[in-house]
Amino acid sequence: MTEKNAIIILSGGMDSVTLLHDYKEHIALAVTFDYGSNHNKRETDFAAYHCKLLGIEHIVIPLEFMGKYFKSSLLEGADAIPEGHYEDENMKSTVVPFRNGIMLAIACGLAESRGLKSVFIANHAGNHAIYPDCRATFIASMSESMSYGTYDHIGINAPYTSLTKTQIAAIGKQLGIDYATTYSCYKGGEKHCGKCGTCVERKEALREAGIDDPTEYEK
Repeated sequence: MTEKNAIIILSGGMDSVTLLHDYKEHIALAVTFDYGSNHNKRETDFAAYHCKLLGIEHIVIPLEFMGKYFKSSLLEGADAIPEGHYEDENMKSTVVPFRNGIMLAIACGLAESRGLKSVFIANHAGNHAIYPDCRATFIASMSESMSYGTYDHIGINAPYTSLTKTQIAAIGKQLGIDYATTYSCYKGGEKHCGKCGTCVERKEALREAGIDDPTEYEK
């Protein structure tokens, strides 16, 4: 029997939900961080849904200080979110400075407190262009720092680092994940806007993975 000795940072979006299902046999605890983004509430609901589905403990940790003090269009309301592809220069405004670093540090402390050995995170190749804390070099160095800074030498598991979102969606297809029960839109509306960077990437990934898109988009 596989030992459940890991924690996962779970947003409720396509990538982390796929990772949750893909490595469920290893995951003892899922943590969602509420840092004040437009889409936190919608994502958190789906994160809780999938944890309940799989029988995995789920906790939500508030990080109000990020929404209060950090600068990012992701924290400034739906109207501040630019539209377009992730490759567009204007999408850099959606970066929340050092978000993954902060979340990994907290998850690391939580892991050692719970006697767990590693932290799963669902960063992927599509993020790397504009998000420095999603890149392989950052993940490797952060994992090394976490190991040095803990008695139990907590490390990071980031198996999707070199994969595209399309490849992640293909894994989800094999696992039978219903992507209608995930949320991506940076504007945080009842329906996906279909125009922001993450909506555009979501559409592309599902289409290229041969999945009929179940997402409700605004007309």
